[in-house]
Amino acid sequence: MTAPSADAFLTRLAAAARQEQFLAVVSRDEAMARWREAVPHAALPPETVPLAEALGRVLAADIASPIDVPPFDRALVDGFAVRSPDTEGASEADPRRLVLNREILACGVAPSLDVRPGTATPIATGGVLPRGADAVVMVEATEFEDGPEPAIALSQPAGPGRFVGYAGADMARGETVLRRSTLVTAREIGILAACGLAEVPVVRRPRVAVLSTGDELVAPGTPLGPGRLYDSNGAIVAASVAENGGVAVPGGIVPDDEAALEAALASALAASDLVVLSGGTSKGAGDVSHRILSRLGEPGILVHGVALKPGKPLCLARAGDVPVVVLPGFPTSAMFTFHEFVVPLIRALAGLSPREEESVEARLPQRLPSELGRTEYVMAALARGIDGLVALPLAKGSGAVTAFSQADGFFAVPATQGGIEAGETVRVSRIGRAARPPDLMIVGSHCLGLDRLVGHLAGRGVSARTLWVGSAGGLASLRRGECDLAAMHLLDPETGIYNAPYLTAGLALAPGWRRLQGVVFRPGDPRFEGASAEGAVSGLLADDAAVMVNRNTGAGTRALVESLLNGARPAGYWNQPRSHNAVAAAVAQGRADWGVAIRTVAEAYGLGFLPLTEEHYDFAYRESRRDEPALAAYLALLDDPALGADLAGLGFTRAGAK
Repeated sequence: MTAPSADAFLTRLAAAARQEQFLAVVSRDEAMARWREAVPHAALPPETVPLAEALGRVLAADIASPIDVPPFDRALVDGFAVRSPDTEGASEADPRRLVLNREILACGVAPSLDVRPGTATPIATGGVLPRGADAVVMVEATEFEDGPEPAIALSQPAGPGRFVGYAGADMARGETVLRRSTLVTAREIGILAACGLAEVPVVRRPRVAVLSTGDELVAPGTPLGPGRLYDSNGAIVAASVAENGGVAVPGGIVPDDEAALEAALASALAASDLVVLSGGTSKGAGDVSHRILSRLGEPGILVHGVALKPGKPLCLARAGDVPVVVLPGFPTSAMFTFHEFVVPLIRALAGLSPREEESVEARLPQRLPSELGRTEYVMAALARGIDGLVALPLAKGSGAVTAFSQADGFFAVPATQGGIEAGETVRVSRIGRAARPPDLMIVGSHCLGLDRLVGHLAGRGVSARTLWVGSAGGLASLRRGECDLAAMHLLDPETGIYNAPYLTAGLALAPGWRRLQGVVFRPGDPRFEGASAEGAVSGLLADDAAVMVNRNTGAGTRALVESLLNGARPAGYWNQPRSHNAVAAAVAQGRADWGVAIRTVAEAYGLGFLPLTEEHYDFAYRESRRDEPALAAYLALLDDPALGADLAGLGFTRAGAK
């Protein structure tokens, strides 16, 4: 491949440095007003579908029953069809004798004999009432009389209509049984089937083209090259389209090439009711979609830039009659703006009513700062605190894929506020109406062993959620009453004891397991050959070319790192990720030469490992809550042999194990 000329590279560099700005950032309300004015939020035309495909669809017209339901008079009990005058005065002391007709009216059998005076016909529940009969008597009110002329002795009278279901009693011919705009559920399917309808007029589902843009994206299942990311937005958006009554039309991944993107957009516009792109809205050099939209059809771009956090780069447009939404590339930003602006449109096009969002009030345990002038949406996990529900903000950023899966909901910080103070109440809009706070909230330091433990716990019917904020953060959360357990591995430098010295009054410690911490490095690096962890790091501190990767403040591992550095601040010191995996990834990818992580993670990333110490990974909890069912189940599980085997497979040793 021929290298680009210096002039061509300088042109690209200048374009990247200039960065095309957002057209004009507007408020959320202004953006919504422009969007609704330009794009009709109305149901699409009807189509007829087979009854079997009508579930979840919306009726496009009133449905009138073409028949009586039931279509005939029928028995409501097992017994005998009779003429009511023949039963007058019947009693146990003076029963009425009725001769049985020689037919039995089971369900689906058409009567062939009339019920004449002094006779009766055996009939099953649901059987067609024969001519002449106007009542049904129960078997329990009769005695069978055998003989050449079988008969019954009836001991109770039956008035006209007794145990008779009349034709049309459920639905009369011509009666409107379902109304337009009704969502078809299993109940409506039953009504339609009872009317004999094999086809149903429903609102056509909107076809929504889903495209992902970006040179960095690859499809799941494809090997992941340097600087590449799997396209999660395309899958999330397509699933959300289906959840809200649309039909997702996958458009795949389109590179940041203006001609390719323009061709993909033109094709999508021709075949869809709505086009949704993710990526291509920020002001980077690779973002070209807004330029294309400005020339694909009037009125073009309606909004490019909304005062939302996350979600500022949102672009709303209309090309001819087809609305186009370009979502931000980061997953959390994309999903917030999708649910805010796109979901209402999809549901309206599908004839569905707006989503009914359930919300709850919860206390915010810590002050949450926010940027004035932008409405900020904050993902939150709900926990059962001492005085009710607590909303724990998930500080994962707009690029986090897992934020939605870990969150119970979100709350808004108005654009006019610079934040929310600790102790204030927020209203959390729930994500998933069936969601409820977990039985246990575990906050602290991440460990693969804890992931396994939570899996075992779920098998016992106890739900748990884990939030990774570091050992010190977990302990602080426990002290504030925001969680049930703090996962921690904090070494007290004065005593050399893990975790116990940090407990305050009312807290207890459940021993967890032991993990081997050490220095990780790329295999083949001669600076680590034959050296101890301490010796290797000592030599690296004198090497100006060496780059480390640190850990975040509050992490248990951070104390080990600081003891190795002995006050030094080498290159890479301020790179402080929040997990062992992030440390290992930085070393494996060559962005750093060394860091400190557990052996299990080092092996997973194919790194070399020099042992430092066996640390104690334990769990703090409130002593007063020890006997609560969920916490008791958790503490008991720590001694379970099956969990011990799982931990051993990860290279961990249970506390007290030989």
